Amino acid sequence: MEKKLLLLGMLLSHGMHGYQLNEMLRHNPGTPISLKKSNAYKLLNDMEEDGWVTHTQEQEGNRPQRRVYSVTKDGKAAFYRLLRENLSSHPSPEFPGVVGLDFLYLLPAKEAVVLLETRLEFVREKFEELDNVEIKIRQSHLASEYLHQFYAHEIEWLTEIIKRLPSA
Repeated sequence: MEKKLLLLGMLLSHGMHGYQLNEMLRHNPGTPISLKKSNAYKLLNDMEEDGWVTHTQEQEGNRPQRRVYSVTKDGKAAFYRLLRENLSSHPSPEFPGVVGLDFLYLLPAKEAVVLLETRLEFVREKFEELDNVEIKIRQSHLASEYLHQFYAHEIEWLTEIIKRLPSA
């Protein structure tokens, strides 16, 4: 549901070809979900079969033809239905990267600290990526603001956990 919502929302402003969509997804640090290129194309095809998007063929110069996708009237209705469903629900989140935290104490403390410090640096990089986005933009894209706050709190939490470990 969310992946279709994301693609429809991106296409609502103007038609785009698949490469443009993928570049926006890949280079936007505030994209809250992962969407691989092959999955995006499959979803676009599925949504086209459902009548939510349509495409036209365009060609620039000697480049091969490409499909430019746009949202149909039914797609716009589907977008608003999905948006309302998404905003009114709160599915149980899954955090695949946190399972190991339950077993952290099975490692030697020094090794655990090194591993968590590596993780902390990764989280700091993600935070800084979002922190470098102009605040007005972050505030107008609430998913980016949410992730910015999430990473800020994760930095605080990881720092505290590292301090609590015996060898820290």
